[in-house]
Amino acid sequence: MKHTTRLSYLMQLSWEVQRKKHISRAKALQAAWAITLNEDVTIYYLVKRHANRNVPNKVEARELALFSSH
Repeated sequence: MKHTTRLSYLMQLSWEVQRKKHISRAKALQAAWAITLNEDVTIYYLVKRHANRNVPNKVEARELALFSSH
């Protein structure tokens, strides 16, 4: 992924965090940076958290990505 594309994803994510959590710009950027740096852990956590125990997941956690490359 290009550097500028990665930065635009980071900015979009931080704006979303800032808007939803009503926090300062600096804290939102820090949260977005942490999410993008720990992408594999974040995806695994979200899949496990939102998975139904009775129905297996349609997609394996290792096949998911936070941002799909264009």
